[in-house]
Amino acid sequence: MSNALGKSIRKDFPIFSRHVNGKRLAYLDSAATSQKPKIVLNAMDEYYTHHNGNPGRGVSTLTAEAQEAFEKARKRVAKFIGAKEDEIIFTRNTTESLNLLSYVLPSVLSSDPGRPIAISKMEHHSNFVPWQQMALRTKRKLGFIPFKTDEAISDKNLAAPALSSSQPAPPAMLTIAHASNVLGTVNDVRGMANFAHDEWKCPVVVDAAQSAPHMRIDVKNLGCDFLAFSGHKMLGPMGIGVLYMKEEWMERLPPFMSGGGQISKVEDNSSAWADGPAKFEAGTQDVGAAVGLAKAVQYIENIGMDNIRSHEKKLVEKTLGMLSGIKGIEVYGLSSSDNRVGVISFNVNGVHAHDVSTILDRHGVEVRAGHHCAQPLMRELGVASTTRVSFYLYNDEDDINALHDALLDVKKIFGA
Repeated sequence: MSNALGKSIRKDFPIFSRHVNGKRLAYLDSAATSQKPKIVLNAMDEYYTHHNGNPGRGVSTLTAEAQEAFEKARKRVAKFIGAKEDEIIFTRNTTESLNLLSYVLPSVLSSDPGRPIAISKMEHHSNFVPWQQMALRTKRKLGFIPFKTDEAISDKNLAAPALSSSQPAPPAMLTIAHASNVLGTVNDVRGMANFAHDEWKCPVVVDAAQSAPHMRIDVKNLGCDFLAFSGHKMLGPMGIGVLYMKEEWMERLPPFMSGGGQISKVEDNSSAWADGPAKFEAGTQDVGAAVGLAKAVQYIENIGMDNIRSHEKKLVEKTLGMLSGIKGIEVYGLSSSDNRVGVISFNVNGVHAHDVSTILDRHGVEVRAGHHCAQPLMRELGVASTTRVSFYLYNDEDDINALHDALLDVKKIFGA
């Protein structure tokens, strides 16, 4: 089943018709960005060719069609994650969504600066630096959640004495990655959200950039107040992101930016904001990208999130087994595919990750090398960088075989 899914849909992705360095393209870097199926590319072309207009700024036919396309995209994305339509805010990416929150949340958080921001060192910089900077602006501290790099984070970690004893007051908010972009670890967001709400009486922010493309998400079941993800990691275009904001927060929070489209009335010396998502969507929005994201969601739903999850687990299991059979390779994170999305980071002893990636590229195997925008986690692992492979629905066992052969070449070249 696993190999069949990857092979059967590769034809839907134009990029797989090309070769890299004369080799079949084995794209193992979807955690950075996914490839795009023809249905997404065609949908965006169709929009710009026949319906392009500026939504919400007139009564003409093209304006109305653009507005309809934009709102249909919002409705589709909302359904995809179990949210209400008016709980979806379009942004440029996960980073912008989280930055937005880092600027507007202080207005409603506890005024006690002794209440820290609970966060882990497993985070991508996009869910670390904005809160670090918010802490500096508001004279708060970051409260680091203790965790082990080979285990998932859960409510037990939040209750750990190492966190509670180091803080004079309970955290004012919790922010956490649903899935690690380095380790692939899927954290227990629901358990943590329940704990944060019940014990700390604070809001919960979830970075779902690495989980939304790969596993079924229901924001109501997760229990979070906010959740962010990017379109480009789930078959959609770059430049479109999503921020889920629980309905009760829409009215309470101020806008991040001000200008056209997000106001209801402008006086000489004051303005009143629009209701709902529009309040946070100042300026002309990227309608074409929203159309592309909606079509990507349709494509994913047609295949089925459960099928995608099962497919990736099998690829991860096979890859973990393959890597364990090569002497001198250290794999980080969970030892099995359970509680892991399709991400595996490793190092070849004695060989820098960038050198590993360079040799793999000669074989047409595209991976990621470096600190993966997760330097605090690298320090926890005791390394400066890793090589990362990441899977998606279009990968198959041929990609794993190509990775295996390329790694043997790495060891041969460097004598590792």
